Amino acid sequence: MLIVALLDAGTARAQDTAIDVSKAAQYFEEARRISTADGGRLWGVALYGPMMFVDPASREVVANQAGAGGELTQHGAVWTGKLLAEIGLANTALQWAGVHWTMVMWPLPVYRRNREALMLHECFHRVQDQLGLPGRDVVNSQLDTRDGRIWLQLEWRALERALADFEDGERRVAALTDALLFRAWRRSLFPGAAEKENALEMNEGLAEYTGQRLANPTLGELRAAAIVTLSEGPGRSSFGRSFAYISGPAYGALLDSAPGGGAGAWRKGLKPDTDIGWLANRAYRVLLGSPTEAAAMSAARAYDGDEVIARERERDARRQAVLASARARFVDGPVLILPAAKDIYYTFDPNSVTSIDEELTLYTPVNVTDEWGVLECEKGAVLVREKGKIVRAQVPAPADPAARPVKLDGCSLELHAGWTLAPGTRAGDLVVKRAP
Repeated sequence: MLIVALLDAGTARAQDTAIDVSKAAQYFEEARRISTADGGRLWGVALYGPMMFVDPASREVVANQAGAGGELTQHGAVWTGKLLAEIGLANTALQWAGVHWTMVMWPLPVYRRNREALMLHECFHRVQDQLGLPGRDVVNSQLDTRDGRIWLQLEWRALERALADFEDGERRVAALTDALLFRAWRRSLFPGAAEKENALEMNEGLAEYTGQRLANPTLGELRAAAIVTLSEGPGRSSFGRSFAYISGPAYGALLDSAPGGGAGAWRKGLKPDTDIGWLANRAYRVLLGSPTEAAAMSAARAYDGDEVIARERERDARRQAVLASARARFVDGPVLILPAAKDIYYTFDPNSVTSIDEELTLYTPVNVTDEWGVLECEKGAVLVREKGKIVRAQVPAPADPAARPVKLDGCSLELHAGWTLAPGTRAGDLVVKRAP
């Protein structure tokens, strides 16, 4: 009788909120049930904890518990409220209302396993600091170049074959050897690539593996899910920030399926710079020599490498035109510069990231908050890094610098009190500064 009453209360509330709270309560229970069944075996900690669903349009929140300061109101089995504009919205973990939350955008996937994988992926981000694996936003610009994309996709094709041929030990190891060859050859082409790729695989790669591992209860189902993920990977518009979502479940499935892998020994002692490919190499005793172009090209023939190379050459010509346009709009022309303080926070779509070069990355769309205010850009903004650290955001300068509110093309800017626009170092540039 209590459950029915709670569901009835939730259904009534759903009439005046963007989120169906009865479904929200159901989804919270799904995540709790999976975490309880896992019992901390995967990572040594309970994954389920404070969680909220957020409707991006209304910023309405439905949470599974109260906040620390009365920001949320209880309605049956859930709590509801609203997020302020300065809080960026994304599938992520965040500190709000005195609580460390898992935040997931509404609506969630209709298909249960996809929904469970998403929720548990984001639950991993809430606990990853406890595991000594703090999240890092590392953009692998080399993976959006022609050669980076070619050898990454060939690595994926070989991983797919290793998983598909898993019951044939000889074919499995041969395909994994090819995957690791393509991986090593690609990294040899780009100095520093291994460090950056490892960092994102230890962040988003492990998070996606976690979601897939817990949403697929058997190793056979996990391998099947990883194969689907690998086959869909090339359809992403950009790989620089999203590749680890593809490779993470594949390497995790292979490691869990290795002799003794089910016990999860490979997950113990991971560090932010661990190379998951090296772990697979060790688990399957792959004999891999120094990568050479001749060896990589020879192995590529078994994976329709000529097709991949031809397609990427065509794509690269189009990409150069996109980069030229982005440079003209966000770099070469007059720009508004928004300096980054230590508390900068930004949310974005990892599938809509364009690496202009090693220091300039275009995020479309993006929400940036800092001490100066809130910047929301549907048409994108460039974040500039120096030595791997974000130092500023920049967007095309407003046509009328004196207009208030500031009028930008494709962006909205809400300046906090005490901040203003001042001339930049280049003619036509503007910079956000504290008012004198």
